[in-house]
Amino acid sequence: MTRKMRGDALLFFSLLVLSDAMPSGKIGVNYGRLGNNLPSAGQSIESLRAMKAGSVKLYDANPEILRLLAGTDIRVSIMVPNYEIINIATNQTSANKWVEDNVLAYHPETMIRTILVGNEVLSYCSDEGKRMWNHLVPAMRRIKISLRAQDIRNIKVGTPLAMDVLQTTFPPSTGTFRPDISTAVMVPLLKFLNSTKSFFFIDVYPYFPWSADPININLDFALFQSNIKYTDPGSGLVYTNLLDQMLDSVVFAMTRLGFHSIRLSIAETGWPSAGDTGDTGASIYNAATYNRNLVTKMTGRPPIGTPARPGLFIPAFIFSLYDENQKTGPGTERHWGLLHANGTSIYQIDLTGKRASSEYEPLPATHNDMPYGGKSWCVAAPDVNLTELEGALTFACSQGNGTCEALTPGKECYEPLSVIWHASFAFSSYWAKFRSQGASCYFNGLAVQTTSDPSESA
Repeated sequence: MTRKMRGDALLFFSLLVLSDAMPSGKIGVNYGRLGNNLPSAGQSIESLRAMKAGSVKLYDANPEILRLLAGTDIRVSIMVPNYEIINIATNQTSANKWVEDNVLAYHPETMIRTILVGNEVLSYCSDEGKRMWNHLVPAMRRIKISLRAQDIRNIKVGTPLAMDVLQTTFPPSTGTFRPDISTAVMVPLLKFLNSTKSFFFIDVYPYFPWSADPININLDFALFQSNIKYTDPGSGLVYTNLLDQMLDSVVFAMTRLGFHSIRLSIAETGWPSAGDTGDTGASIYNAATYNRNLVTKMTGRPPIGTPARPGLFIPAFIFSLYDENQKTGPGTERHWGLLHANGTSIYQIDLTGKRASSEYEPLPATHNDMPYGGKSWCVAAPDVNLTELEGALTFACSQGNGTCEALTPGKECYEPLSVIWHASFAFSSYWAKFRSQGASCYFNGLAVQTTSDPSESA
């Protein structure tokens, strides 16, 4: 073989490796499993294949799921749990063992293409959380070392971060990372991503900034269907949707630290199809509209990119495969799925981007696109376990601040003497007193919101 032939062969092999490591160009789906009523792993993989998902992102490295994905053309992202980060960061043997157990046991039959170290690590601001900050990049390095030792070059290593890593996001050209992480964490992270040609994985939800300010942010601008054009005064770039603004704020934040070419990957995005009474804009209509338009944008050929990165393909994962009934927090947390827990579609969507909008069936009208101005109460859900309800009642009443004072014997709300009534009063009282501090009307699925005053039926 001549020198030129050897050079051509090396170049060809390098391009094959790079191509194999790159995303498929198809939309991916996050497969979360925080539910007690979800279909089996086998049924879930079949659903992903039927939906023509190009990739799937797991929040662990579940052995059953990885075995079931073997032989499919679905590219897979697996995750190192947060609690394993410190051990892996401080011990190469632990990193090697993790790769052996969770990668080598399935690769290459299962197309593992990404290892994500932790999940939104920099959003944890407790003392223990901050310990993870300092170990995040070292853990990523050790995982990469383990892969290289096995001559595995088609798996990227990254970490998904939330938008709260940014101090400023608007206008996009002012994008800046938080000062508490900028030098200590972000610079080493960006150096690693740059040197390994990996992606900056970002969880980006236009729903949250829009729902926090629906008066001043146009809903159609958030749903990719506005004629509004916003010109960034700093960059002169023109924006036609909220997602591009959020993504480019990350681009400008990276550029501000001297990193101009690290590519973005959307680790999570989506829109809730339902929620609590006060969860503005959470509807099937808006969820279907956002995700359908997202698919159209992200699967466009040639790639559309963003105003700051025109023409670049951005891999994206929709959150999530299912509605997950054990996720805590406001009602929207349990309604991000493309599918109901029984496996049926919440709304029609074509993840390939080939289906015209006119080919979809009509969507139900939405009635909550403006903030709810009426009253609502938090009450015991119907048909719940009374023993569990008693436990939740005890918890609510133990939080102080006079939450259950009116339920003591002789007080005005003591009667009727029933667990359901007392729980409903306690839940509403607790929610009213602590809602501003982040409390939700959930109580492990034992509570629901209502717009009917429960005292009128007591």
